[in-house]
Amino acid sequence: QVQLVESGGGSVQAGGSLRLSCAASGYTYSSYCLGWFRQVPRKGREVVASIYTGGGSTYIGDSVKGRFTISQDNDKNTLYLRMNSLKPEDTAMYYCATTDLFPCSKKDYAYDYWGQGTQVTVSA
Repeated sequence: QVQLVESGGGSVQAGGSLRLSCAASGYTYSSYCLGWFRQVPRKGREVVASIYTGGGSTYIGDSVKGRFTISQDNDKNTLYLRMNSLKPEDTAMYYCATTDLFPCSKKDYAYDYWGQGTQVTVSA
């Protein structure tokens, strides 16, 4: 059973930085997509970034491009999201998710397994 556990969320002021982590275990695939999504109340999940473990190709959403970076540590089976220059509109619950479908989808319904989420709050 695949398990994903996020950590690293918190409260910061605008302009600050955070690094989210997602510890993954239980994979049976050799290559897969890992994605970061975020969700605010009464709205659907928005893709933030994704990475394909088979070749390292990445996607960064337009709203965070130039500020967020996605990366992975294969030895630690951990996914990261480095978030710089945070804005109040980045406030959301952030989730990591995974799927064995390639190319990596921007749609949340394509992802099979999800973490419990970690809250990021950015104050003005």
